[in-house]
Amino acid sequence: MAEEREKTPTPFYRHGDVYYARAQELEREEFMRGEARGRLAVALDVLTDALILVGQHGVYCASERNPALPKMDLQAVLAGIGGAKELVASALAKLNDEAEAKRGQTGG
Repeated sequence: MAEEREKTPTPFYRHGDVYYARAQELEREEFMRGEARGRLAVALDVLTDALILVGQHGVYCASERNPALPKMDLQAVLAGIGGAKELVASALAKLNDEAEAKRGQTGG
């Protein structure tokens, strides 16, 4: 029973939990794109989900200086996640470009 509780999917990942919580998505993406590209694609999804959650939280934690913006700590978290998402997206694009170039060289 304790094992079942530990394996319940949760958005709060401990080390290795993301492989269980996102198992179906990982399997599908890794099958379609290969292991590295599939994991990067799922990482983008995880980062997007985190941006959405933090963004929603920012609605309720408005800055006192500028109520149209979230508090400074949330702005920093949003910027960090956004930056990580850009890096992952650029790595995925680079891998895709390299694969396309390789296919072009081999003729198929």
